[in-house]
Amino acid sequence: MKSASAPVAVKSRQPDWLTEALAAIEAGKAVRKDLPDGGRLHIDRPLPFLCVHISDVDHAPVAREITQANASYLLAPDGPTAELIVSAVGALLERRFGAFMVLEMGELASDELLTDKEPFLPPFTIEVTAEKAGPIRAAARAFIAAIEAIQVKFRTPRVEVHNWPDGRTAAGALDMAFPLMRVRFAPVYRQQESGNIYPELRERLIATIFDAGLHAFAAFATSTGSLTASTHRALGRKAFVDAVVRTDRCIDEVASTFDFLLAVTPINAEAAWNEFAASGFDRAPRFLYRPLTLQVEAAKRKLFSIPFEHLEDPVLYQLYREKQQELDLQLSILSARETTKFIEFGRALYGPVEAELLRVAEAILAVSDSGAKKGRHSASSIRAPADCHFVERRAREMIAEYQRRCSDFEARVEVRDDLPSGLLVSGRRLLISRSTLMPIDRVEAILSHEIGVHLLTYFNGSAQGLRLFRSGLAGYEGMQEGLAVFAEYLSGGMTSERLRLIAARVVACAAMLDGASLPDTFRLLARERSLPEADAFNVVLRVYRGGGLVKDAIYLRGLLQLLHHLADGGALEPFWMGKIAASHFRVMQELSARGLLGGPAVRPMFIDHPQTPARLEKARSGMSPLDLLDS
Repeated sequence: MKSASAPVAVKSRQPDWLTEALAAIEAGKAVRKDLPDGGRLHIDRPLPFLCVHISDVDHAPVAREITQANASYLLAPDGPTAELIVSAVGALLERRFGAFMVLEMGELASDELLTDKEPFLPPFTIEVTAEKAGPIRAAARAFIAAIEAIQVKFRTPRVEVHNWPDGRTAAGALDMAFPLMRVRFAPVYRQQESGNIYPELRERLIATIFDAGLHAFAAFATSTGSLTASTHRALGRKAFVDAVVRTDRCIDEVASTFDFLLAVTPINAEAAWNEFAASGFDRAPRFLYRPLTLQVEAAKRKLFSIPFEHLEDPVLYQLYREKQQELDLQLSILSARETTKFIEFGRALYGPVEAELLRVAEAILAVSDSGAKKGRHSASSIRAPADCHFVERRAREMIAEYQRRCSDFEARVEVRDDLPSGLLVSGRRLLISRSTLMPIDRVEAILSHEIGVHLLTYFNGSAQGLRLFRSGLAGYEGMQEGLAVFAEYLSGGMTSERLRLIAARVVACAAMLDGASLPDTFRLLARERSLPEADAFNVVLRVYRGGGLVKDAIYLRGLLQLLHHLADGGALEPFWMGKIAASHFRVMQELSARGLLGGPAVRPMFIDHPQTPARLEKARSGMSPLDLLDS
């Protein structure tokens, strides 16, 4: 076998485009060049490795997708072309890093064990071929360990390890001077006889083998000392390809055609209260809604016409697929507004009220119930409450300060007559109901909730370059509301009344899902749980809107998730980068480590509160929602 330090043999005259590409790599610039005879060289930054796939466009499509998921890859139409390009690029990068490896990816001709009549799901083959020793063997071991550690759902991989014969003369082996690892896997993503694709199995296969490849690259870099990475995932892409931007715009165009919360929020809250009170709280009032401004069927057609196959990044692919599915559910909910299907679509989107969540909510109400029945009053409840104009003035002042810190923080404030009492964020707008009245010492807390979390993450998400991070990753609302409630605590504005209201929303959602009517749930809250009648009505209005929406259970659920996250040593910083779910925390860390995402453009002002460090430390030591009242 050739030594890794042997001179590179130039088999033919170097084409001009390759000379230009090498100059760009030398200068640290990105390269994305479609080859004259088919294929592509893509290097978004210099790295001590290259993933290579050799075939035409229609052959081994999954191996091709795995290859082009990497930050540095080559799709070549044939072996000689691959050898010419790899030799030139590898020589340059080996001089820079002191080492360079090649991972050649391909598929086996068939899946010998799979037939349409197979009653069970047998193992499938992954062949790994590498040299017997040295850094490339460390890469192979890391690849195999990553494959064997996966949680199997469909087919279990069975890894076969092969050694290159002396001189690397095996059929199909690339003739080059660098450490080479070859991977071949059975095409388990399709049926042997019919050729039909198993989509979920295909996606899992791509994600699994791509991740194992990054493990191999990281082990090689560590073994050779050629590169230091915080995690193997940091070796992924650091730049979006144009297809990602196009997909992002298309998804956002669909999301921007409707405002989900406004579409399901009654516009006649005050009249509905009067009607309900006039009936002695026995008959559910009629809620009126804004007419829908979109045709649901047309929006769904546009949503599912968006292509995802050219994103070249399994992580982003998954994020956009999840968002597509969430938008589909939201559109289905809107199409079922004021029908019996509305509840079930809402349950599918937000989940049920879990037994443990309901237990915590009931405990909050029980502990604070005696104080509510005694009618204790805080000093602030005796003072004149803050009306919509006071809240508007303070909101504009807070937004002006955020804009001073970040010029792109261009939020708008609107006072509206068509909203229930309270505040609502829609995109870059803060909407304040004209009927809003609140204790004056709750204003800073509620503005920290709405501006310091909801608007801040919208503008920070906008700064990431993809609109997905401002409109929100799928399922983001639970953690977003948990953060917003926690912001009320950090700003010193959490009260027993507020915590009771959040718990009451969970109890009301559970009752609604169990079949209770609006009057029944109102009586449960007002008479059995001692909520003021106006507060109890506000809760049931939110829970029974549209036909029954279980969304309001996410506030307490999200708070519990956040407190658990902090107690486990988790940080808050990634949550300020955009609107993300708890399940996306590691994804955000990875994308940040890869350089795809920047830090928050602006941080919440309530972080500067003098008591915030002590309150955060208490949360990190472990606390329950009721502990929020002790600081």
